[in-house]
Amino acid sequence: MSTKTITSNLPSIAIEGSLSSYLTQIKKFPMLSAEEEYMLAKSWKDRGDLKSAQKLITSHLRLVAKIAMGYRGYGLPVSEMVSEGNIGLMQAVKKFEPEKGFRLATYAMWWIKASIQEYILRSWSLVKMGTTSAQKKLFFNLKKIKNQISPNNSGELNLDDVNEISKRLNVKKEEVVSMNRRLLGKEKSLNDPIKDEDGSEWQDWIVDDKIDQELQFSHEQELAQRKKLMDDSMSILNAREKEILIARRLSEESSTLEDLSKKYKISRERIRQIETKAFEKLQKAMLNAAKANNLLPRT
Repeated sequence: MSTKTITSNLPSIAIEGSLSSYLTQIKKFPMLSAEEEYMLAKSWKDRGDLKSAQKLITSHLRLVAKIAMGYRGYGLPVSEMVSEGNIGLMQAVKKFEPEKGFRLATYAMWWIKASIQEYILRSWSLVKMGTTSAQKKLFFNLKKIKNQISPNNSGELNLDDVNEISKRLNVKKEEVVSMNRRLLGKEKSLNDPIKDEDGSEWQDWIVDDKIDQELQFSHEQELAQRKKLMDDSMSILNAREKEILIARRLSEESSTLEDLSKKYKISRERIRQIETKAFEKLQKAMLNAAKANNLLPRT
């Protein structure tokens, strides 16, 4: 598929000022039934029909916009995130295999999120946010967890909240405080209007369970897939590795190195080494399994 050919027929979102017009335009594209989606996907895959690919893309532009709005608190132009998400959507359509039984929305979400997150990481210098996987996890999950444990708090975190977030994401407390401060001041009110004729507000476009049942179902499928991947991948660990990893990272109340050191009669450093090795083995197994089942973008 020629990206240039497809994008030339998409609504334009070249500048931030055109965002409201763009959102209005994409509402006009019809959603597809499962049967329509399957036939279009087959037509594109088997015969390279660009018109079929175009319909698959335009029918999912609203999905991209909703996902992009979920990342709007990072202080970056929403129009740019939508554009990046659209690129991910096109890649998803290009590689989509309808015979596997999944709807395109379920598969495309991985590509859309990956494209948007890559753009965010490029835009936020890694010096600002840190380079470790834990810090990146904190970067993309802080707001969500903050809203879960303290939904009315839009400012500094109290000590209990810091402790809870630190525990959930397995990062240092000072990293939680630092990241929260970096993100403060970059969020707009969800009731800020989009300047268009229908008086829409930003919150109208945020990914929300009550807004889009298909998207909610896709999220549930995604979580189920991740859980199955982890459960299947855990089989590569021996009994001790599995027990230590669960105790340290997968339990609500994680065990200390001291506790496990006494239990297994080995040093705390040896427990830490086993935990790290087991986690790396699990990550690698899950990544390979996800790629083998077309559940992650192939780069």
